[in-house]
Amino acid sequence: MANPMKIRAANKDGVTEVKVLISHEMETGQRKDAAGAQVPAWFITELTAKHNDKLVLSSEFGPSVSKNPYLAFRFKGGAKGDKIVVSWKDNKGDSRTDEAAIG
Repeated sequence: MANPMKIRAANKDGVTEVKVLISHEMETGQRKDAAGAQVPAWFITELTAKHNDKLVLSSEFGPSVSKNPYLAFRFKGGAKGDKIVVSWKDNKGDSRTDEAAIG
């Protein structure tokens, strides 16, 4: 399983801003290693974010997204101490879910 995501969330004037740094190699499947063998594709395909079990973001990723992607988004609502849960799945069947409290 991949390293934990770094999630920061803060509410200001009724809008919550969430910043996520995802640890993932994000291989396109087009690169070759030092021996000349093709490195297989390995990338995040789906990402969701929930605020207190309510879906606030649903996205699809692909092979063109860079290694260790950074994502920032905003949504209306949220209060200090509320829970933000971010989950992803990749094309190899791996997945990860991490959470943070709104500060």
